[in-house]
Formats: sequence, structure tokens, C-alpha cells
Amino acid sequence: MVTFRNNNNRRNNFRRNDRNFKSNVIDKNKFGSNFSNNDNFHRKMPGRNNHNAAKLHDKYSNLAREALSTGDKILSENYFQHADHFKRIINEQENIKKIKSNDEKEVENKKVQITEDKEKTEKSLIEKSSA
Repeated sequence: MVTFRNNNNRRNNFRRNDRNFKSNVIDKNKFGSNFSNNDNFHRKMPGRNNHNAAKLHDKYSNLAREALSTGDKILSENYFQHADHFKRIINEQENIKKIKSNDEKEVENKKVQITEDKEKTEKSLIEKSSA
């Protein structure tokens, strides 16, 4: 005998929705008509596996070497191209990290410079008021 559990679940969900079941607030916002807000369309960094780029580079490099050792030049070239792609992603991530660290250093230098300028102006005001 065959049981239809999935079918029963679908039927229950259908009935629940007919009875004005309250859905989550998140669902209401998801299907709302606020298309003027571009925050919904913010893109992530390119590629789905950016956090694993180093592992994927190693994986495809090893697969390419293995395919080359077995004599399959076409497959090895395919794997080398995949490895090259992930190597470029790694380089791009490193460049982004360098840019962010340089920006943070520039912000810190500006903060230090602003505090020094404030101290100088305070000293000059004190000297002018005492003279």
C-alpha cells in the first residue's frame, strides 16, 4: 500500500491559506510593491564561491594535473582554465583588502591630523586671550 504523505501536507497547506492564515511579516515585505528602494537589489561580490576560492583553485589545479598525467589534454586545459578563474578571484579579493586597509589608514591619519589642528587652534586662542 502506498501512502501519500506529501500530498496530505500540500492539501493542509492549501486549506490553511484559504482560512486567512497569518503569514510572516517577512513574506509580506518580500512581495510588496516598494520597487523604488534599491537596497533589495544590492549585488554581492561576483561569484558564488568567493569564500572557497583558494580551495577551489587547489582542487582544479590538482584535477588538471591528474588529467594531464592520464593524457587527456582537453580536460586538463578545462581544469586549468577553472583554476585560473579562481586565481583571478583570489587576486581580486586581495586587492580589495589592500584598498580597504589603505582607506582605513587614511581615515586614521585624517583623524590624527584633525585632532592636532584642533589642539593648535586651542593653543593659539589661549595665547591670544592671555596676551
